Order: sequence, then C-alpha cells, then structure tokens
Amino acid sequence: MSVTFKQTTLDNGMTILAEIDPAAHSAAAGFFVKAGARDEQTSLMGVSHYLEHMMFKGTDDLDADAINRGFDDIGASNDAYTSREMTCFYAHVIPEKLSAATNMLGLMMRPALRNSDFDTEKNVILEEIAMYADNPFWVLYEACVERHYAAHGLAHRVLGTPESVAAMTRDSMEDYFNTRYSADNTVVALAGKLDFDACVEQISTLCGSWKQTNPPRNTNRPTTAKDPFTLHDERVNRGYLFALCDAPSVTDDRRYAAALLAQVLGGADNSRLHWALIETGLAEEAQAAYDGLDGCGDFFLYASGDPDKLDDIWDTISSEIKGLKDSLQESDLEKLRSKMVTASTLGSERPSDRMQRLGRLWTMTGKYMPLEEELALIGLVRVDDLRAICDEFPFDACTLGKMLPAESTD
Repeated sequence: MSVTFKQTTLDNGMTILAEIDPAAHSAAAGFFVKAGARDEQTSLMGVSHYLEHMMFKGTDDLDADAINRGFDDIGASNDAYTSREMTCFYAHVIPEKLSAATNMLGLMMRPALRNSDFDTEKNVILEEIAMYADNPFWVLYEACVERHYAAHGLAHRVLGTPESVAAMTRDSMEDYFNTRYSADNTVVALAGKLDFDACVEQISTLCGSWKQTNPPRNTNRPTTAKDPFTLHDERVNRGYLFALCDAPSVTDDRRYAAALLAQVLGGADNSRLHWALIETGLAEEAQAAYDGLDGCGDFFLYASGDPDKLDDIWDTISSEIKGLKDSLQESDLEKLRSKMVTASTLGSERPSDRMQRLGRLWTMTGKYMPLEEELALIGLVRVDDLRAICDEFPFDACTLGKMLPAESTD
C-alpha cells in the first residue's frame, strides 16, 4: 500500500499531520513549535534553546529521571533541537510503542520550570556556549549572522550569549513559554505504521487544554548589511572565511533553483569550489549552502586554509562566483537531481525522516507537499532558473567575515 497523508486541526488550533505507511516497521512522532531565536527579545536571546533543555527536567508530576526512563523503557530514539525558527521534540519507536512515545512527548511539553532546575541548567547552557566558542567555524558564523541581519531577530544567536543567559530569569522564560508554546503554534507530525484516528484522540486528550495565543512573527524581508570584517584570535592557527548573502525564502518557488545553485557552487564534491580550492590544495575546506527561512533566506560560503593564503582563497571564490552564471550547464542539474532523488528515496524509507520533513514543511509553509511532487518540481528546474538566481541574489553581495591568528595581519 502507498503512503497516505491525513491532517486535522483540534478545536484549540493544534495541527496534527501524518504520513501513514502500513508496510513500515517503525513509527515516529514530533512536536514542532514555531519558536526559535528570531522570535526572542534581544534581552532573552537563547531562551528557546534554554527551554529545550528545561523540557527534559520534568513536569509537575514527573522528574527528569522519570522522563528519561519513560523513553528508555520503550526503546525510543528520541531527542530535540532548536534552530533560528523552530524547536522540535521527537521520538522514533516500533509501532506498538508510538502511543507511549507520543504520551511522553506531550507530557514533557508542559514542564514545571522549577527554579532549582532552571539554576542548574543555566550552568549547563553556559558551558555549552563556552564549548562552541572554541569552534572557529561557529564563532565566525555567529559574528557574520549578527552583522548581516543587524537589528532583526535573525541576528540572534541560537544559544544566546553568556550575558543574556546569565541575566535570564525563570519568570521571563515562563512568560515566553506561555506566549510561544501554545496550541496554535504547535504542529504534531507522525509517520510510519500508525492508526491516525487513535493518535488524534490521544493527542486531543493530552493537549486539548493547551491555550491559543496567536503569537506574532515579523516575516518581512530584513534589510541586511554587506560590510566586511576581520576577527583575530590567538587560539587559532588557520585562516577561516565565512560569507552570508540574501536568498529566496522557504515559500518562494525559486527555492529549488537556489538549493541546486548552491550545490553546483559548493557541494561536498564535484562542485566549482571543490575543484578550484580543495583539489588544487589551496584550501582545506570549502562549501556553499542554501537555507530557506520564513520571509527570506540566505546562502553561505565557507572556506579554511593557510592564513597567509586566505586572500587568495577569497579571490578564487570570487572568480568562481563571477563565472558561475555563464558556466552553468544542463549536465550540472542532471547529476544533482540524481543525487537528490537517491537521498530523498532513501529518506522516505525511514518514518523518522518522513516525520521530520512533514513537520518542518508544515511549520514553515502551512502546506503539505508529497515527496513525489517536490521531486517533480526539482525536475522542472532549468539552467535559466539558476541564472536568474545569480542575477537577483548575487553571491558577492555578501557580509564577508575572516578569522585569522592574532599575530597575522589581514
């Protein structure tokens, strides 16, 4: 039997989705909350990620150990993540354990937010921030994003800053939770072998009392900066560069062309940057990627290598960008389409992957698109579509950041 899509909306505004596959040997559930770093006040930067941690600390009736044992007892593969635009809590289990996994997820989504847990977890978050501060890519990425988006919420760091996290209070977190973690801001996505009606009945009982808040989000395309900058750090001995430029949004029909263009330029292998930088030995790392966001999007370019050659690396990247439009060929798309079809087909065989695609897509677009339809749209992209992206969203109109050793000069 083929995969069947079903969707319903509870009276309180919560959306429940499912891709049902009777032939699957597992099932997955995920709670997707449209709350991320972009939705935070600057003074509360990092609260979405902090809340992700607090969900595992327990409810009024369950402590952290009970939540962990609850997932372990059913053999669940579960976790959570926070991004610029959403937070997700999920579990992947055998079909007989889906009800128990869904129950545990729903319960933990209403945390006690105890002061003692809040204080303990604050130290964990601060240690996590310190850990990422030792990662040159992450430091340069955050600095570039901050400058590129300036006063817009997309400039916020997902983890927050040591200052914002240290100053955060339990009550301010609760206020944010009450506004954002509402029924109408949450999508429950299911996939695999499951009984949809039974799942809806369970989730309605579990989450039917959640309130609606209609939380706002500014989706206007932000004005972005394009000023270069250089960081010096005595802890690094290599050179790093990161460039961020504007791109189509996640709801823009041109997002497929943008994704393909980024892969042509800087995919993991057989891309323009790979051959110009990695194969020639000029750089150690080189990549480009596209990220469609709510109301806007961005491309990023990243490379690392000998700090004395960093300018040469950027000159080579600039040369590849300049020649990209005219060098595009239909054969570029043919190879990428084949890779995407293979990757998507493999992912479609895993209910956990289907659940993630389903939940993220609906959370960001409010629409369902079968995988086969999306692959068909990718197949319709032509070279002229990629060339149009080059014209409207030029890679060289970017915020360019460099990181060099302290003793080096730019």
